[in-house]
Amino acid sequence: MFEANMRQSRARGAFAMLELIYHSTVRDVRKTHRNAFVGLLMNMMQTIVFVLAFYAMFSILGMRGSAIRGDFLLYIMSGIFLFMTHTKAMAAVVRSEGPASPMMQHAPMTTFIAITAAALSSLYLQLLSLLTVLFIYHVLVTPVVIDDPFGAMGMLLAAWFSGCGVGMIFLAIKPWAPDVVTVATNVYARVNMVASGKMFVANSLPSSMLALFDWNPLFHTIDQARGYIFLHYNPHFSSAIYPVYIGLGLLMIGMMGEFYTRRNASISWNAGR
Repeated sequence: MFEANMRQSRARGAFAMLELIYHSTVRDVRKTHRNAFVGLLMNMMQTIVFVLAFYAMFSILGMRGSAIRGDFLLYIMSGIFLFMTHTKAMAAVVRSEGPASPMMQHAPMTTFIAITAAALSSLYLQLLSLLTVLFIYHVLVTPVVIDDPFGAMGMLLAAWFSGCGVGMIFLAIKPWAPDVVTVATNVYARVNMVASGKMFVANSLPSSMLALFDWNPLFHTIDQARGYIFLHYNPHFSSAIYPVYIGLGLLMIGMMGEFYTRRNASISWNAGR
């Protein structure tokens, strides 16, 4: 009753939203572990375990000859990093707080801010883990040489963006069928262990096999990223813009679905779950 109403300009409103997104992102990062350093270390260890597992598998099965000429571990890491970024972005968006969350009772908070914060916190953790692992590898093992680092970073962001798009689709469905979404996200992540193409390159696949992977935006980002990372690889059967278009399309559909869900949201959805 005694609150003074202040007219807020568009610029002030935009800065207020950016500040809220920043604080929500920090809160999301801290949710992974109470100690930020331990949270980062756990994320790094997960990446390192993946890299070592694939290195052992390639060595045991004698598949090292099918890799690109260059640093073999960098070849493995290029696939693992983008796979982890894509999958973690999808999972973070799906886990973001929905319209029935208690946080939505606070006036400035919206589902858009919660989703953006979840996606940015995932990207922050993955970038920090990537840079730390590459720095350790560069110092302790061998110098890391990337032919076009800006192009490779662009493909990493494309993998993250397309992961956010997939996550938005699952997020819009989640309040209506939470168990189905839980199973679907796990299946999608497991399928991408193979369908992402991190174990091979598109140029080495016959056309009949290429059709099995061509639908996947992550397959395109990994193949294109290796073209930017390695001097002696030029991808012919993948596209750098395809994952961006797919991500935009999924994001628009997911946002429309989330808007419809938000209008029909009910706190009773969470009862008994």
